[in-house]
Amino acid sequence: MKNTESKTGLGFVQGIKDGIPIGLGYLSVSFSFGIAAVSQGLSVLYATLISMTNLTSAGQVAGLGIIAAGGTLLEMALAQLIINMRYALMSISLSQKLDSSFTTGHRLAVSFGITDEIFAVASGKKGDISRSYMYGLIAVPFVCWSLGTLLGAAAGEILPARLKAALGIAIYGMFIAIFIPPARRSAGVLTVVLLSAAMSCCFKYIPALSGVSVGFVIIICALAASVLGALVFPVKDGGEKEEAE
Repeated sequence: MKNTESKTGLGFVQGIKDGIPIGLGYLSVSFSFGIAAVSQGLSVLYATLISMTNLTSAGQVAGLGIIAAGGTLLEMALAQLIINMRYALMSISLSQKLDSSFTTGHRLAVSFGITDEIFAVASGKKGDISRSYMYGLIAVPFVCWSLGTLLGAAAGEILPARLKAALGIAIYGMFIAIFIPPARRSAGVLTVVLLSAAMSCCFKYIPALSGVSVGFVIIICALAASVLGALVFPVKDGGEKEEAE
């Protein structure tokens, strides 16, 4: 097969090697998701199937909240669209680096496995990327994400309630660890985070707003905070943020 693999050495085995660190990180995070899913009443099978058909931690956690609250399919669809829209942008960007071995079918298959970490590793490679490398890069994180959920869900059925509660919040610790560094460097990111948190508290504690379902709370908070951040802290074409007037 004539592709960039022979020129760059980025084959399936190299993809596996590059995917191992990502997979090890996913293992612990998905373990927490499995515990959280079982705690919300899902079975081990259903929790595992969610991770096998979705490779998105934020989307899965949001979806779990909607399921637990008895939300509608419309809420679920809109929430997932908003939360995971960034993957479409990542896929479009990464498509510029794919070699000629990628047919439409392979592009669709690979798009399923695009996550923040996989995108970062793949886009950082020099030259074009072969389909065998991408399949290798996705394989380990996918297996670890699914396996971690299975182990976490199974453990959630036998662990004491206090230990389950402690382990179940680990995934939220991951989200905190993700946004704190950029929030410390960027006033725009910090503003968006604080605004979305404040709006979420309003929906929780203000009686007139407390009746709004979980799914629409996620949608409203995400959209409102993001739009305000884009208006007050716009980014120039060169990537530098403009100062708010």
